[in-house]
Amino acid sequence: MYPDHTQPAPEQRAMDVHYPTPIQPVTAAPAPLVPVQPGTVPAVASVVLPDGRVVTGYAINPVHPEPVATPPAVSRAAVNVALGGVGFLAVCGGLLLLTSFIAALTAFVTQLITLAAVIFGGWIAVQVFSASGHKGGTTVNIRKAVIKRNKFYG
Repeated sequence: MYPDHTQPAPEQRAMDVHYPTPIQPVTAAPAPLVPVQPGTVPAVASVVLPDGRVVTGYAINPVHPEPVATPPAVSRAAVNVALGGVGFLAVCGGLLLLTSFIAALTAFVTQLITLAAVIFGGWIAVQVFSASGHKGGTTVNIRKAVIKRNKFYG
């Protein structure tokens, strides 16, 4: 911080030693007692001790501490109502999800049934309308057939 030529050599430096000075306790002069006339004359109480001595003095009202402001307590009914509301909302949400799941599952099954019907119907249509297949069986022309006693004669 300082250039070397401005600082004295280590052996030339003076050392100042500071010793703390003790602080003397302050003695306060007692305040002069000034008699104060009470607004009302307090009641004088006398107590008889077991050995027969009588002690007389003024009754001193006990000092009551100021009440501490307590935070308002949360009633158990309010807590129960709040928990019941949370539980009710959870159940409603669960039922909504269950209903949505059932609706989706129903739509999926309906689509599967429709797909199966289309595939099966297409297979039947191919079988009926295909020209390449052997034409076995008997073809009956009903207009030319003669029906006697539930028998066809053609």
